[in-house]
Amino acid sequence: MDIGKTLKELYEEKKRLDSVITRLEARLARRPAKGRRGRKSMSAAERREVSQRMRRYWEARRAEKKALEKQAARAGSRGSAGESAVNA
Repeated sequence: MDIGKTLKELYEEKKRLDSVITRLEARLARRPAKGRRGRKSMSAAERREVSQRMRRYWEARRAEKKALEKQAARAGSRGSAGESAVNA
C-alpha cells in the first residue's frame, strides 16, 4: 500500500468535489428567491365591494328561487284540479 499514491488520489478527488460544490452553489444562487405565498390581503374598500356584490348575488338568487316556487305552485294547483276532473 503506497500512502503517497493514496494521498494524491484523495487530493484529486477533493479537487473534483470542491469544483462540483462550487458549481452547485452558483446554480443555487442564481435561483430567484421564493416570494410570499398565500393570499393577497384585501383593503377594507375591496372587502366592502365584494360584500355588496355577494349580497346582490344572493338577493337575486333568492328572488329567482321564489319566482320559480310561485310558478311551480301555480302549475301544481292547475295540474291537480285538472287531474281530479279527469280521475273523477
